[in-house]
Amino acid sequence: MAARADGDGAPAKEFVRSVERVFEILRAFGKDAQSLTLSEVAQRTGLTRASARRFLLTLEALGYVGSEGRRFFLRPRVLDLGFAYLSSVPTFEIVEAHMETMVQQVQESSSASVLDGTDIIYTVRVPTRRIMSIQIEVGTRLPAYATSMGRVLLAGLSPKELDSYFAEAKLEQLTPATVADETRLRKVLDRVRRQGWCMLDQELETGLRSVAVPLHDQAGQVFAAMNISTNATRVPARRLLSEHLPLLRSAAGAIDEEIRSRRAPAR
Repeated sequence: MAARADGDGAPAKEFVRSVERVFEILRAFGKDAQSLTLSEVAQRTGLTRASARRFLLTLEALGYVGSEGRRFFLRPRVLDLGFAYLSSVPTFEIVEAHMETMVQQVQESSSASVLDGTDIIYTVRVPTRRIMSIQIEVGTRLPAYATSMGRVLLAGLSPKELDSYFAEAKLEQLTPATVADETRLRKVLDRVRRQGWCMLDQELETGLRSVAVPLHDQAGQVFAAMNISTNATRVPARRLLSEHLPLLRSAAGAIDEEIRSRRAPAR
């Protein structure tokens, strides 16, 4: 893997490769890989077995990784990394409070997310019914282009940032309805930017319909998105827009106002 500049544009010589490798090892584990052998970790990360072993043993000594026999697994201390982010951003407490009130009104699930690379990451989740085949929880990642929240967040990017996104994103036809063509997606994002909301109708998963709006920081910049997700057979698109979208926009407006009044840092 080539040396690179960090997110703030620091010279490549200041990039610490060993830190990068630590996070590559942690990301190697997941729902489909709850425990891994040394060889499997090396294969998933591109490290040699010797290097993978040193990193795994260090992480084990620090309490982030455990082992049983030949297999390694993540320990609960890894959660500290994610919860440190959420607890350091008081804005999400504001979001959750308003989201809970809204969910009681609409009796549908609601989530908030932020953009990370080509994915969205769920940061707040208030469920009512399970309507997706995949389990959605805080920390879940989904492709931005195929989600209503993702499109809202993409619509908030600068032209240069959006070009970078499309240079990296892998657009796949997830359902027959998925818009997976860059030219068409750019037109969709233009419309989302103009109207201030996005409805997605069974493009991520058949049977799932959602509508999302942006959330803004003190400077008026989009920092997160919030949605209402429904079952397509239970809630027609017309009802989602006529009944649920006004409540969603009202909640988002209240969140934006409270962020401004509290002077809470959004990022």
